[in-house]
Amino acid sequence: MTKSVVRSKPLATPWQGLDPFLFAVHHVDHYPAGDGRLGIKPEDRAKEGQGWQMYHGQHVPGFPAHPHRGFETVSIVLKGYVDHADSLGVAARYGQGDVQWLTTGGGVEHGEMFPLVHTDGPNTMEMFQLWLNLPPEGKSARPGFEMFWAENIPVIEQEGAKVTVIAGAFGDVKPLAPPSASWAANPENELAIWLVDIDKGGTVTLPVASDQSLRRGYIFEGVATFDGDVQPAKHLVDLDATRPSVITNDSKEKVRILILQSRPIEAPVVMRGPFVLNTNEQMIETVVRYQSEGFGRWPWPTLAHTHGNEGRFIRYPDGRRETPPTKI
Repeated sequence: MTKSVVRSKPLATPWQGLDPFLFAVHHVDHYPAGDGRLGIKPEDRAKEGQGWQMYHGQHVPGFPAHPHRGFETVSIVLKGYVDHADSLGVAARYGQGDVQWLTTGGGVEHGEMFPLVHTDGPNTMEMFQLWLNLPPEGKSARPGFEMFWAENIPVIEQEGAKVTVIAGAFGDVKPLAPPSASWAANPENELAIWLVDIDKGGTVTLPVASDQSLRRGYIFEGVATFDGDVQPAKHLVDLDATRPSVITNDSKEKVRILILQSRPIEAPVVMRGPFVLNTNEQMIETVVRYQSEGFGRWPWPTLAHTHGNEGRFIRYPDGRRETPPTKI
C-alpha cells in the first residue's frame, strides 16, 4: 500500500496552521444550565476551568467586540450557539452544525458570545474557528459575511463514515460557495475544509489534489490509520495530497479528523494580534486607523451583545433577514 503520511507530530494549542490557514482552535465547553438571561449562574462561576471557560465574557461566555483585519474567520459550530454582532450592523445566532464565514478584509469589529439558551439542562458548546489568510489583494476588501446553514452543507455518509464538506469539492460533491474575496473562491487554489467522522471499522478515502497543494489532518479524537500507518489521537499529519489517502478506524472509539488543504498563498505575513497584513507599513497604518477611528460605529448597546430568545437567524445591514431552511 502506498503511504500518504509525510510527517506526524503532536497538536499544539492553538493547532498549527499551514499556508493559508494561520491556525485552528477547537473549543469544547460543558456549560451548565443557564440563568434565564443567557449567562452563568453566580453559584456556577466558581466552577470555571472545570470543563468550561468564560473566555472574555463577564456574564455570557464568549468574546465581546474586538477588531480584525486582513484575514477570514471560519467558525464551525457543532454544538451550542454563537451570537454574532458586528460593526456592519449584522446580527446572527447560529449553531448546531452551522458555519459562519466572515471576511474581515479592510477591517471590522465583531462579538462572538455563547448564549446559554437552556435553563433546564447543560449547554454544551463545541466549535472550531479557523483563521484563513487573505491574498494581498483581499487585505482591503469590503468585509463580508456568509452563513452556511447546517441543513444546506453537503454531507457524505458511506462505509461507516461521514464527511462534512465545508469547502472544496470532495470527489463529485460540491461545497457551498465561499465569500468572493476568499482564497477559497478560486477552485484552482484547491482549498478544502472537510470534517471526517469514522465509526469503528469505517473507511474514508480522500480524493487527490495537485502537487502544488498542502494537506494536513488534525486527529482530535481516536486513533486513525492512514494507508496502514497508525497515528495517535491529538496529533497532526501532513499528507501527500497527490495520493488518495485511505483512512480507517481499526480501534474501538470513534475517529474524528479535521482536514485542511490548499495551494499556499506564499505572501509575506505580518501578524499582530487581530491584524494580519503583508508589510510593517500596512500594520502601522492599520493600528493607527483603528485607534483613531475604529472600523465603523459599533451599533449595539453593549460590547457583549446577545439576541434574547431568538432562534437561528441572520439579519444583514439592509434589514434582510434569513433563517435556516425547513426540512420537509
